Amino acid sequence: MPVGPDKGPNAFRTIGELAQEIGRPQHILRYWETRFPQLKPLQRAGGRRYYRPDDVALVRRIDTLLARDGYTIRGVQRLLASETAVKPAAAPVSDARGVISLRAVRDALARALRDDAG
Repeated sequence: MPVGPDKGPNAFRTIGELAQEIGRPQHILRYWETRFPQLKPLQRAGGRRYYRPDDVALVRRIDTLLARDGYTIRGVQRLLASETAVKPAAAPVSDARGVISLRAVRDALARALRDDAG
């Protein structure tokens, strides 16, 4: 990962820095933001974008899927949507007073972890 001398691998990137790293123009990154809802860089006053490390990884993945793997925009949208689809978790059961016990919460979390692992 080419990183400027003053930035670490976990530093935020501006749109210009990220565009230069992946070899794409800035307008392409802005276009991808409109097409991929998973890509949401921080925007400060004045509209300046800051890409977090997870955003940078997602941009690289989108670029690879489009440029090297032959996906279309729609194909990448479907792939990313299927990966981010979350199964609804079963809510912990409350007692007659509407109180949820810590044990019920713990058990619900354990079930969710088991379901995700399997």
